[in-house]
Amino acid sequence: MKKAIFNWSSGKDSALALYRVKKGKEFCIGTLLTTVNEKHKRISMHGVRKELLLKQAEMLNIPIDILEVPSTTTMENYDQLMLKKIGLLKEQGYTHSIFGDIFLDDLREYREDKLAHVGIKGVFPIWKQNTEEIIKEFIELGFKAITVSIDAKLLDKSFVGRVIDESFLSDLPKGVDPCGENGEFHTFVYDGPIFDSPIHFKLGEKVYKEYKGKDGNEKWNTEFWYCGLQMK
Repeated sequence: MKKAIFNWSSGKDSALALYRVKKGKEFCIGTLLTTVNEKHKRISMHGVRKELLLKQAEMLNIPIDILEVPSTTTMENYDQLMLKKIGLLKEQGYTHSIFGDIFLDDLREYREDKLAHVGIKGVFPIWKQNTEEIIKEFIELGFKAITVSIDAKLLDKSFVGRVIDESFLSDLPKGVDPCGENGEFHTFVYDGPIFDSPIHFKLGEKVYKEYKGKDGNEKWNTEFWYCGLQMK
């Protein structure tokens, strides 16, 4: 079997991709790899606390390698930190790096380009698959996930802190991808066929945050609702 890194986001697409990989038996997943904000100890974009991430790894029964990134890092600095980490894993015999991306071509090209610098090959188990079919498969397999952050420009506050189920999907506004593949929402997976046991947590408060574009560039303004999760 090929020794692989699995890039774990804590969300549903990662979970389904990992399920597919484990079922295929082509790769041996030696470690999960996740980036966490160095200051806040939370997964970037998702806002999931580090302790919940560690609990996921425990219930998945897979070691995890956490890359802590400074809050004020530049993309160039992020690339340097990630390439250094991947380089160290390459020295440990890893040959492949697996992602749960679905259809963002520029993101895939970026990942493959960076991995090529250290001689690692990217793998995308759910690439270009129909997102309606993917989310239905996710639910039918018995996975459980909850939204932890949403794009406030596309979804209202009621969508954050909701369990991903048929009701959630039917309530999504027209134009919002059912897997949130365009960044409409992010999730935390707490149970499913790849977990030894469910992860028990409690909902925290819902918080609105707005991030202004650099140098006043309105194009890059982003607005989010977050729902904090805490270990029980």
